[in-house]
Amino acid sequence: MAYRRLERAFFEAEPVQVAKELLGKLIVRNDSGTTMVAKIVECEAYLGDGDKAAHFNDNKVTQRTKVVYDHGGLAYIYLIYGMYNCFNIVTGKSGEAGAVLIRAAEPIDGIQCMHRNRFGSYELASGNLRNLTNGPGKLCMAMNIDRRFYGEDLVESNELFIAQGEKIEKENIIEAKRVNIDYAQEAADFLYRFYIRDNKFVSKK
Repeated sequence: MAYRRLERAFFEAEPVQVAKELLGKLIVRNDSGTTMVAKIVECEAYLGDGDKAAHFNDNKVTQRTKVVYDHGGLAYIYLIYGMYNCFNIVTGKSGEAGAVLIRAAEPIDGIQCMHRNRFGSYELASGNLRNLTNGPGKLCMAMNIDRRFYGEDLVESNELFIAQGEKIEKENIIEAKRVNIDYAQEAADFLYRFYIRDNKFVSKK
C-alpha cells in the first residue's frame, strides 16, 4: 500500500497545533523489507520558551537538543531511564525550538513484526495488542525506532516518515496535563497532552 507522506509545511507550525493535527496520522516504518504502520492516538507538545517541562526550555541548546533548533519535520530521539527511546518530531522553522512527543499509537499494519520486536515472538499473546504501542518507550521498541534516527528527515526518509491518516474532529480531541513532569512547576499544569477520545491505545486516560 502506498502512503502519502506529510509535507514540510505541516511540521513548520507551532508545537501545540502540530500535536493536535498529528492525531490520526500514520507512523510508517520500513525495516528490512517489512512495513510497520501505527496511527498516532496520543502526543504531547513541548515549547522552547516558558515551558519548564522541555529539555530546551528558555531556548537552551545542548548536544542532545540541537536538532530541535533545525527545521520542522526532523526526528528528535532521546533516552529515558537509561533504557527507553522516545520519538519526538521537531516543529517550527529553523531557529524556533519546539517538538512533539509521540506518546502512543494504534497498530495498523506489520503487527506481528511489532510483536516480535516487543516480546520476541511473532505469535500474538492474548491481551498483548493493546499493550503493544500504548506508551512512548513501547512504541519505539515495537517499531524499532532508536537513536539511529536522531535528526532523520521525516519528510524525505524512506525508513521512517509520517503519512496522511484520518482527520480527528475537534470534539474527539481530549486536552490534558502531560505525564510525569511534576518537576516542571507551573508547566506541569499546561494542557499540552492531546489524545483521541475513547481510543483504547491511549497510554493514560
